[in-house]
Order: sequence, then C-alpha cells, then structure tokens
Amino acid sequence: MSFHPKMAYGATFHKSSRHLEEEGPAFVYTPENRARFDVIIQRYPPDRRRSAVLPALYLAQYQQGYITANAIRHVAELLGITRADVEDVVSYYTMYYTRPVGRFVINVCRTLSCAINGAERVTEELRAKLGINPGETDASGTFTLMEVECLGACDRAPAVMVNDAWHECLTPENAARLVDDLRARGEAALSGCHHLVEKKRDLGIGD
Repeated sequence: MSFHPKMAYGATFHKSSRHLEEEGPAFVYTPENRARFDVIIQRYPPDRRRSAVLPALYLAQYQQGYITANAIRHVAELLGITRADVEDVVSYYTMYYTRPVGRFVINVCRTLSCAINGAERVTEELRAKLGINPGETDASGTFTLMEVECLGACDRAPAVMVNDAWHECLTPENAARLVDDLRARGEAALSGCHHLVEKKRDLGIGD
C-alpha cells in the first residue's frame, strides 16, 4: 500500500507546453532601422548591450508589424545575447505581438479606476461594433481589440491606447463612435493624453 498518488507517466507527461513564435520570413533591419539601432546602442556601455533589448524589439515590431522567431534571432545576434533571453522579454511584455495585428490596436485598460468607470462596458461596445473578442483581429485586418492592465491615466478613466496614441474618458456610449472616427480620421480622432495636451498648451505648441 502506498500513500503517494498514482501518477500517469505517459508519453506526454514531460512534454513542454512552451509556446514558440512562428519562424516568419527572413528578417534583418532595413538600412534605416539599422541606423536607428546603431544610435540606440550607443546609449549603453559595451558590456550592457543587452539593456537595449526593449527598443531593439520595438524597431523589429515597427518594421514587420509583429515579432517572429527570425526577428528574435536577429535582435539576439545584434545584442550578443541568447534567443531565449529575447524570448523571455517578448513573452513577458504585452506590448509585443507574436502574430499579425490590425492597423489599429485598441487597448482597453481594465484595472480598478477604469473598471469602476465602465471599462468592461466599453469593451462590450467595441466587441459588438467590431464583431470580435479581445485578442482577435477583425476580418478586414483594420482593428485588433485587447484588454490590458493600468495605462497610468486613472484620473481620466476609462483610458484606451490605440497603437502608441492615447484616448481618455471614453464612455461606453462613445465607444462605437471612436471606431468610426478611427476609420475616417485615423489617430487624429484620439483625445491624446490630458497632461501632454495641457503641457503643449502651456508651451504654446499647436496641433
């Protein structure tokens, strides 16, 4: 008689569940992005090149739209680190995409301040308008809907980030209209970060 639970040591018991990025097409930085990388890398001591991994990955994502295994390999080679080092970063941060996304990536904050101000209803309205669930891209390849954690605009909740631009105080009633405005005017439809808008106003910087 044994007090140990019976374990099913089948063929798949030790099988890794690690997700591997798709290989994707061959990847190297364009000459323009390689020049940008060379400027970025100068900000770090030679023995700390690995610290440039975040902006290096951003360059790859801006160039290709998302991060593939070949892009990871290229970044790792340039920084002198392992592919696993770069994969750890890609898998940790939500702003890196490992599959194609739409022209507009709508990130709805779902953390406390936004949640109590209707962020869940904002997401529901966007789901209904776009016909997709969070994490999906619409059939036209125009919109990807995501739910994310705090965007740092708690006093202007609910906050939404579209690509790298900002939209604050988005009510559920105006969520569908934002989609129409993005189709018509692109990122010009966004309100922008309140503090940045105020700063520009104080400095006399117009649009």
